[in-house]
Amino acid sequence: MNAEIIAVGSELLLGQIANTNAQFISSRFAEAGIGVFRHSVIGDNADRLTSELNTAISRSELIIITGGLGPTKDDLTKETVASILNRKLVYDQSSLDYIEQYFKSAGREMTDNNRKQALVIEGSAVLFNHHGMAPGMVIDEGQSTMVLLPGPPREMKPMLTDQLLPYLLRKRSNSQTIYSRVLRFFGIGEAELETMVEDLMSGTNPTVAPLASDGEVTLRLTAAEETREKAEALVNQLEEIIRNRPCGKHIYGYDDESLKSKVAALLKHKNLSIASAESLTAGLFASELATVAGISSSLKGSAVVYSPDAKQSVLKVSAETISSHGTVSQQCAEEMAVHVMSLFDADIGIGFTGVAGPGPFEGKEEGTVWISLASRDGRLNSKQLHLQGERNFKRIRAVKHGLFELIRFINR
Repeated sequence: MNAEIIAVGSELLLGQIANTNAQFISSRFAEAGIGVFRHSVIGDNADRLTSELNTAISRSELIIITGGLGPTKDDLTKETVASILNRKLVYDQSSLDYIEQYFKSAGREMTDNNRKQALVIEGSAVLFNHHGMAPGMVIDEGQSTMVLLPGPPREMKPMLTDQLLPYLLRKRSNSQTIYSRVLRFFGIGEAELETMVEDLMSGTNPTVAPLASDGEVTLRLTAAEETREKAEALVNQLEEIIRNRPCGKHIYGYDDESLKSKVAALLKHKNLSIASAESLTAGLFASELATVAGISSSLKGSAVVYSPDAKQSVLKVSAETISSHGTVSQQCAEEMAVHVMSLFDADIGIGFTGVAGPGPFEGKEEGTVWISLASRDGRLNSKQLHLQGERNFKRIRAVKHGLFELIRFINR
């Protein structure tokens, strides 16, 4: 199923907002094995939108249109699509009831242009908007399927994830049951991972679809069968094959898990606490972990010790260590991890030190990073990295490596 995405809205062309919808849709489609080969943006102009849609119908199996479903006069998407397809606009009663109830509950008068949002194209499959007013639509026309989605991301994203993707996957599989699982990898590049699973990517059932983003790589495993149990069994077999390959050691989680949510879940499950000592990352590790709800039961605190004096006065890193090995060293990172664990009475301490750049420091090359982990039972583990990229990218990557090493450390 080949797709293209058309975003509607003059505000996109004017640069007033970014077209994040297209990025989100493309990433979700890639995970589902739906290829997106074209993005386009059209202003709020019926003639230009008509021309673009006619061209899209001639070349694409799946056309996703976002935006232009609102109540104002410049919201022309469904009117334009209805005209092209020679179909009427009719009210979707469920959506109309929802809009009327909303205004009644808010004690506001509902104007006629708000009723317009409940209009849908005759014969379409309606996608109910649980986060706004304008419903989405799916229309089959000849060899093409056209999908209309609302423009606001908070409305579009759940509609696509919860309703549209299951609809499309059912359609593609002739009503078979679809079961899908995402394997999340860290510490391995997309090209390297693809080489290790290339032979598995030629299969048609189950399928393997890779996706890279933000320094991580995922593989979506998807199977279609008569029952969920059979489809899940195929995915289980495929995952076992992947785990037994060298890339298996880089798997850290599933589906919507992230490195930070995985760490938080492990800390909570094992009733462990953590404290961080941060030089290179300057509190970024603790800040990232603190975005996870409920982490207060596990995160004891963080010491930002950027200078050598701070490392000595706050964390009691020995002057001899700094004199003999420097602040960017395994010895310094280990003392930071051990002492911050003691300082905050935590079960685990993690220390970050390194050279973000520009240029070398203490004779160490730019991008040199040490991450150390210490635990109450005396375990100590250190990792040296040689990171590339601009200054803040190195710091972000160091945090991700720290989270990944922490997952391994806890699981040992």
